[in-house]
Order: sequence, then C-alpha cells, then structure tokens
Amino acid sequence: MSESLCPEFKILLVDDERSWLRSLSITLEGPGGYNNQLMCSDSRQVLDILSREDIGLVLLDLTMPHISGESLLEEIVANHPQVTVVVVSGMNQIETAVRCLKIGAFDYLVKSVDEEQLLDCVHRAVRVVELERENQALSRGLLHQQLRYPEAFSSILTQDSSMKAIFQYVESVAATRRPILISGESGVGKELIAGALHQISGRSGMLVAVNVAGLDDNVFSDTLFGHVRGAFTGADTARPGMIEKAAGGTLFLDEIGDLSIASQVKLLRLLQSGEYYPLGSDQSCQMKARVVVATHQDLIARQNDGRFRKDLYYRLRTHHVEIIPLRKRRGDISLLFGYFLEMAAKELDVEVPLVPDGLLALLSSYDFPGNVRELKMIIYDALSVSRGETLSLQPFQKALGVTADVPAGRGELDEMLAARLFGMLDQIPTLSEVGSLLVAEAMQRSQGNQSVAARLLGISQPALSKRLKNSPINPPS
Repeated sequence: MSESLCPEFKILLVDDERSWLRSLSITLEGPGGYNNQLMCSDSRQVLDILSREDIGLVLLDLTMPHISGESLLEEIVANHPQVTVVVVSGMNQIETAVRCLKIGAFDYLVKSVDEEQLLDCVHRAVRVVELERENQALSRGLLHQQLRYPEAFSSILTQDSSMKAIFQYVESVAATRRPILISGESGVGKELIAGALHQISGRSGMLVAVNVAGLDDNVFSDTLFGHVRGAFTGADTARPGMIEKAAGGTLFLDEIGDLSIASQVKLLRLLQSGEYYPLGSDQSCQMKARVVVATHQDLIARQNDGRFRKDLYYRLRTHHVEIIPLRKRRGDISLLFGYFLEMAAKELDVEVPLVPDGLLALLSSYDFPGNVRELKMIIYDALSVSRGETLSLQPFQKALGVTADVPAGRGELDEMLAARLFGMLDQIPTLSEVGSLLVAEAMQRSQGNQSVAARLLGISQPALSKRLKNSPINPPS
C-alpha cells in the first residue's frame, strides 16, 4: 500500500449503492489522486465513523434507507462543523439542492455530472478544509507569539513581522506528508526555507536537493528514479535515484516551474501513487520521502500558457509558502548589510571597514531585483576592491546603476541619492511634502516604533511625536 496519502485527512464516501461507491472511489483515486478514502454503504454507521476517524470531507448521497442523507447533513453540520459536506445525489431537483445548501452543504452535484466537474468540486472542497486546518494551526501559534523552533530559522536574518508570520506558517505545516510549494523571486532564500521545513519536520533521512531546470525528460527520470544495470547503453552498474537517497527525509525539487510537460506527468504520477519505477525495472518502489518544491515562476500564468499542468499545480500547492522580496522589507537591509560585511571581511581576511554616512539610506532606496543574494554579492564585491579604512562608494554606484560626476566622498553620495530619489520627477516636492513622506516612511520601516523611526530620521523622539501630530499622512499602526 502506498505511504503517500492524499489528502492528509480522510474523505468519506456515503451511498447505499456499492457499485456507485466503487466507481466514485476509482474516479477520486485515479484522475483525482485522492487515495485517503473510506467508503460507507450503511447510513447508520456514518456518525460513528465521524466520531472516531479524521474525516475532513464527506461525499453524501441523499436517498438511502435507515437514515436519509438530508438528516445526516443536518447532524454533521450541527455536531461536526469541521467536516465539509458535498452532496452527490441522483435527484436533479433545484428545491432539494437549495435546501441542502441552506442547511450547510458546500456544494450539490448530481450523479450524472461529468468527471471534470466532480473533481473540480472535490479539489475546491479539499482546499477549503486544508485552509481551515492551516488557519487553526496558525491561530494556535499566534497565541504564543513565539517560534517553537527559532534555531531552524537562524540562517534567515530578519526583523520583519511579515517574515516572522511566514516562519510561524512554516512551523505549522512542517510535519505534513503532503507536498509543499515555496514560491518567491530569485534570491529571497527559498532553499533556506526548505532547509527549515526539513529540520523542523524531525525526519531521520536527508534533505536531498535537485535543481530540475533544464533537465530533459530522460535525465529527469534517471536523476529521480535511478536505474538498474543494463537499463541503457553505458549503464554498467545500478544507480539509486534521488528519491531513494531522500528516503525518510525530504526531496527538494528547485525551479519546478521550468520542468517539461513530459516530466510533469511523471511527477504527478509519483505524487498520486507514491510509487515509481527505476529505469529498466518492472518492479515498483515506494517513495518514502516528503516532497518540497520551489519556483520563482508564476505557476498560474504558466498554466494559462499551457506550460504547467493544472492537476499538478493542485497537488503541489496544498501548502504554499510565499516569501516576500527584500524591497518589501527594507528594514532588513541594514541588518543584512552588517551581517554580510562581517562575513565577507572574515572570508577575505581583512578588517571590517568603516561605512560611509548615508550608504545604508542609499541601499534602502534600491529595489534589489536579485533580493538578498544580490545584496550579499554587492557587499562582497565592494569589500574585495576596497583598499582604505572606509568602504569605497564606486562598487555600490556601479551595482545600483547610479552615475555621479562629482569627486568621491560626501558630494558623490549626495549626488547618487538625488539621482535615485528625484531623477524620475519633473517637479521636485516641497519641503513640507518631503518631511511628511519621510516621517511616514520611517514609521513604516520601523513598524510603528517611534524610537527606531526617530533614529532613522536623525531627530529626537519628542520631535518625531510633534511631527506625527502635525503630519497629514497617518503613520502605520
């Protein structure tokens, strides 16, 4: 039996017609990929099953002996509110459908509905249950406000509240056996989040990473599934695939958005069945690894373009971790700058240089399309060419695409800042407007902390409080 159960909770199929139950089960497990099912042909047993099994979704017939489906629906809604119910009935009656929806059914389908509509409804219902369970886990974590495994995130430097919320979500889904999708722009640290997920999961096996971008279908299959001796010309010895190496651990597939359609089909089949065949073998092997995938691509856009399978996307995005870019957490730039500067100095075996006044403000005005990775490389490059006690501005100027014709020093920095801040404006703002905007920006970056905001602005806290009272722009709470 496959160890890859989908979804994590059970789907209960209720109908007195055993042949229909078998047909429905085959549809859900085959094209749908939902193999975590229970079937019940006696309506009298439904409530007992709900009390002892982890049921998240019920597909319920209405016309049954002993207890009607409508009575069961009322009972489930009243006493098992965490369970979602989809009515699948042979009765195509609008009045009955409306009545069931008013009682609390998620949807009403007739048995003659086509397979695609049925699976689409089940996909939506499963996702609703999963989101409700994730929200409950997050709520439990937010009550404590503290991370349970802060050491797992020690390699991700941040003081941003949005990132801390992402960490809490990661903790809440780390133990799942279902696939996890990590998305975010290049350089935000998706592989670090994958490492945190693996560490928190407590899995005994390894974290095995594979970058699947650019792999053709044959190489993808050989990399993941391995091969037996004689599978192809040159296969003189058997070689285990990455799935086998990740047994008991985590298989991390990076750049999943660039995977070919042919390879997507194989990955989908693997996730649905939990089984695979090494190349050249007719004996199936069980996958004993949890799958985490990452991408910088917009998978919905790629679906619309026909470059990513919709059914695979549904399988992968059960748990979705979206990492925010550095430009949306600019308050982390100074923290990361200090850390990378010390790291670079240690690796280059040089003293940590002095930082020119205003350099951090200059960096904070840049959007960093390459995110944290780009910031790190800029700092390493600047330190590698620096020859004095103070960091040279030239490498930063070059990296940020700012030109200045004035001599190096404070004048150069002022020119660089002016070029970035005002170069796109036809008319410069007034002093009053700039002052209000600076106050609002400082409060935003400090997340409402007036002491921190005052230090950013170079004024006292009482002076900032006075400005806030007079500012036409309300600071963030």
